[in-house]
Amino acid sequence: MAKLPTKEDVLAWIRDNPSAAGKREIARAFGLKGAARVELKRLLAELKDGGQIERRRRRVRPAGELPPVAVLRVNHADPDGDLFANPEQWDGHGDPPTLLVRQRLGDPALGPGDRLLAKLQRVQGQDHSYEARPIRKLGGEAPRTLGIFRETSAGGRLEMIEKGANREWMIPAGQSDGATDGELVEVEALERGRTALMRGRVVARHGNPGAPRQVSLIAMVQHQIPYAFSAEVLAEAAAAEPIDTLGAREDLRHLPLLTIDPADARDHDDAVCAAPDDDPANAGGHVVWIAIADVAHYVRPGSKLDREARTRGNSTYFPDRVSPMLPEELSADLCSLIHGADRPCMALRIVLGADGEKRSHRFTRGLMRSHASLSYEVVQNAIDHDEPLPDALLETAIRPLFAAWQAAASARERRAPLDLDLPERKIKLDDAGQVVSVDFRDRLDAHRVIEDFMVLANVCAAETLEAKRTPLLYRVHEEPNPDKLDALRETVESLGLTLAKGQVLKTAHFNRLLAAASGTPHAETVQMSVLRTQTQAYYGSRNFGHFGLSLPRYAHFTSPIRRYADLVVHRALIQAMKLGDDGLKPDEIERLDQTAEHISQTERRSMEAERDTVDRYLATYLADRVGGEFTGRIAGVSRAGAFVKLNETGADGLVPISSIGTDYFRHDPDRQTLTGDKTGRVLGLGMPVTVRLREVAPVAGGLILELLEIDGTSMASAGRGGRGSTGRRKLGKDRIKKAKMARKRRR
Repeated sequence: MAKLPTKEDVLAWIRDNPSAAGKREIARAFGLKGAARVELKRLLAELKDGGQIERRRRRVRPAGELPPVAVLRVNHADPDGDLFANPEQWDGHGDPPTLLVRQRLGDPALGPGDRLLAKLQRVQGQDHSYEARPIRKLGGEAPRTLGIFRETSAGGRLEMIEKGANREWMIPAGQSDGATDGELVEVEALERGRTALMRGRVVARHGNPGAPRQVSLIAMVQHQIPYAFSAEVLAEAAAAEPIDTLGAREDLRHLPLLTIDPADARDHDDAVCAAPDDDPANAGGHVVWIAIADVAHYVRPGSKLDREARTRGNSTYFPDRVSPMLPEELSADLCSLIHGADRPCMALRIVLGADGEKRSHRFTRGLMRSHASLSYEVVQNAIDHDEPLPDALLETAIRPLFAAWQAAASARERRAPLDLDLPERKIKLDDAGQVVSVDFRDRLDAHRVIEDFMVLANVCAAETLEAKRTPLLYRVHEEPNPDKLDALRETVESLGLTLAKGQVLKTAHFNRLLAAASGTPHAETVQMSVLRTQTQAYYGSRNFGHFGLSLPRYAHFTSPIRRYADLVVHRALIQAMKLGDDGLKPDEIERLDQTAEHISQTERRSMEAERDTVDRYLATYLADRVGGEFTGRIAGVSRAGAFVKLNETGADGLVPISSIGTDYFRHDPDRQTLTGDKTGRVLGLGMPVTVRLREVAPVAGGLILELLEIDGTSMASAGRGGRGSTGRRKLGKDRIKKAKMARKRRR
């Protein structure tokens, strides 16, 4: 009988044969049979109890060592272009090991944040302890979700936050991270299951789900929006220093540049000023200066800050917090155009004719100083009521700025961009995060001044880069889909309005429709219908124009603190005009298409998260008004029922089709109506209604309404089948789930 190996012999063999280190393979290697195999089992148990080996899927390996094949995540590249990664799962002591990724010709392109399946090999005498040979690039992270932890005898289960979720999660014993019953937790899948039941582990605990400030956190986690910066990124931001010398920059500190932003603005990207043009050849003309924060000076290509900014794509704004693209040291300080502080900028000088048409423009890299930080409301009040501003700014800065804008506005009217004027909700919170009011933001001329000049600056950026034949990221908005146009015609015809047919539609045609609806009960419905007809804007390296703005070329340039696209355009301008060594690099140009696709996705992600947060805050605000009556208008219909927008708050709620009187209603998706089989009663877009708030799900952001009156006519309050109170309670969660899913499809 073969001699039983020592523990050292077994450990040495496991290290040399990591892919075959099962009990059967070890016994075969040492020629062990019968009773010797029992002894081997005891020896392996002693090694495991002593922490020298660990068992994983019927294989054993030395404790603290990586398996021969593992899932890795690339975390950074060094100056030579070598990639380094960390294992996604690490059970050893201390920090997970860093692996050099050895790529070969034909391997998939990899970059920071990518996941890959790789063969691992230990190396000696190097800064890294392992090397990895890629097998294949993997998709996104293991599925994650957010929910409320519920203790069970077998460990726990997850009560889903997202009512549209179609999977149930089970948390095995030992995988709860100490979570208590009722706590808001983030869970990651332990395996990629193909069934409705998922096994997961708690990876983060967030406390009481009912706390007011959890509303935006829920949205951030659900939509995978980062809510913290790594220590490395924060350290790089903290090391940044203000500019103390002019250098090659143009000195613009004498210009009366000032910032005009919302009163609660968290950063200041842009500053503006204007003056009459003193060139006799341009009588009645204007000179406009637009200065934009020079983020490219601080966020260099390939830096940790740059990689993080690209990963985030943009800042995401919530009523109670912001997930910024850049750390606060930059976004709220060194890159922000703070009143009275010298700041580096990318500046643009524009000459307008008396007719508002642009005659010329030039870009420069400068040093500026903001002469004031004003809010839209303060500026508008000064213009409307001649109220003086500090340092006589009303006469020296604001009036010249408005005069230049009025000229530019005439050119804008000739261009006829899409004239949508949709109300924007403003949620006001108290210090504890509770909603105290929901209002609609005023639309002021001061808003239009800044918006129109920012559009003009973006046009100048695109024109300059095209003239220099420099690659860039365009902001693209393509023409509406013909099928959506046909649906819009059906909708407006049902309201007694018309939209031109049989010709190439331009924004002017939409504007005539909007003007015809203005002042009628259907104005908001037509606005929303026209908006839904439009395609979604995106970023791209190829130019297809901007339909909504009626512009042949357009690129985002004015908000580099909060949009990565703008930072790319800044770098392109720096490179094209030879304004520094921090311009667009060849590797950035090569991956422009990837960058465009990525930041288009992060933008949509942020919009969905912001919208979900508003829905939840509105539901929380209305939670104690269940049973109350509200007026509103039908804003959409689907097979699930009618969506009603409440006049008071702008909140959306669903009137389930099963609860509308005793009739059977059929959905017509083309005409956007619900029609009763027996009565012929029609529910369509824009109809005024009175509803009762029946159910509220604050965490999901869902409202269920009961239709009381439509167009002044009373409706039967009993639903088909006459469900009792018990039936309504059981149906509640299902109703909320259907409401959320139907609302997302409608958007």
